[in-house]
Amino acid sequence: MESFFIIFGLFQLEELKQVIIIRTDLGMSTGKKCAQACHASISASNVVRRRNKSAWKAWINSGQKKIILKVGSLEELYVIQEQLKKEDISSSLINDAGLTQLPPGTATALGIGPVLSEKVDKITGNLKLL
Repeated sequence: MESFFIIFGLFQLEELKQVIIIRTDLGMSTGKKCAQACHASISASNVVRRRNKSAWKAWINSGQKKIILKVGSLEELYVIQEQLKKEDISSSLINDAGLTQLPPGTATALGIGPVLSEKVDKITGNLKLL
């Protein structure tokens, strides 16, 4: 599939993607991780849709590129969330409802963007794939 690019300024082309980060220290089942990743993806996408509709539309129309990464602790997730805030990158922290495997309010995932790949990679580029 071809990558989709947005033009910013003269002839500068950049790719958009969404990043989903899942906590692996909680012992969630595979299905639970998938559900939390879906919550994070939709929630973060809705934030961007409200803040930057043109970027959101470009991402939607380009195949909705996303990557799923992992962290091993709540502290790691919070550090990344703070870095995103400093860079003004849209994100959505997911807290579980507590209906199945986890206590209510447990932070399980973080959805980021869609945002310019180059921008988010500076913060998440060192994380491993889930």
